[in-house]
Amino acid sequence: MTDARELMSQYLTQRRQMGETAYMGIAGLQNANEQPASPTPAKSARAERAQPPQPTTEVTGEPKWRRGAPPIPPAGIVVPTPATDLFTGDPLAKHDLDQLGNVIRECTKCVLCEHRKQAVPGEGPMNAKLVVVGEGPGATEDDTGRPFVGRAGELLTDILKAIRLPRETVFICNIVKCRPPNNRKPLQEEIDACVPYLYRQLEIIKPAVILAMGGTAAETLLGTKQSLGSLRNRVHEFRGTPLIVTYHPAALLRNPNWKKPTWDDVRIARQLLDQRD
Repeated sequence: MTDARELMSQYLTQRRQMGETAYMGIAGLQNANEQPASPTPAKSARAERAQPPQPTTEVTGEPKWRRGAPPIPPAGIVVPTPATDLFTGDPLAKHDLDQLGNVIRECTKCVLCEHRKQAVPGEGPMNAKLVVVGEGPGATEDDTGRPFVGRAGELLTDILKAIRLPRETVFICNIVKCRPPNNRKPLQEEIDACVPYLYRQLEIIKPAVILAMGGTAAETLLGTKQSLGSLRNRVHEFRGTPLIVTYHPAALLRNPNWKKPTWDDVRIARQLLDQRD
């Protein structure tokens, strides 16, 4: 005669084979308020390999240049737009950007014209949102007639690319348009003779932000003799346009320690551009 326990065991086995996982035996009735633990069988090596790789960092959609970018700093020097003199006409006011470039190439207002191979008016689109201003052309620029095309220019191109601004979308120029001998700092009379060209370029382009690279550019545009270090970390204003001061790319080649602060400065300029879009 078959034992009752054996019959019950056979019955339960049949129910499980039929797929009834919710059926509870006597032990289950005793623990009706407890939830059975879900089995977690170990995956085979093949199953592990079949799983797609999981991202190790959260995807936020934030551009890489913004990560760790400094906040926009407080206001600095304000250079107001000069009052219009109704009785004195500006001879440069009638020129567009291309015509102004031709005037610069023929300029003989200071002694720098005596040593140049060619003047370097600047380059970039008339609707550029960012204007980069340096000190003056170097040897390669004097040879080619283009601004920032030597080693410093290559570094500038990389910096602009890193903040998602292709070089061809930026207007790039200098305080003086002819190379000073031996790359010396321009004399004040040379700056005074040349800077009206820059003012007219800025008037035509009407950029959203100006990036002054180097002490000469900062001092000239802001009308100050303050050190470059003291002019950084401020949002200055030149005739209604925000202006950020940073190191010249040529200085970064001499002193790599200035690369990090320069990277912070250009990211501030990029944030200002985003605000004005």
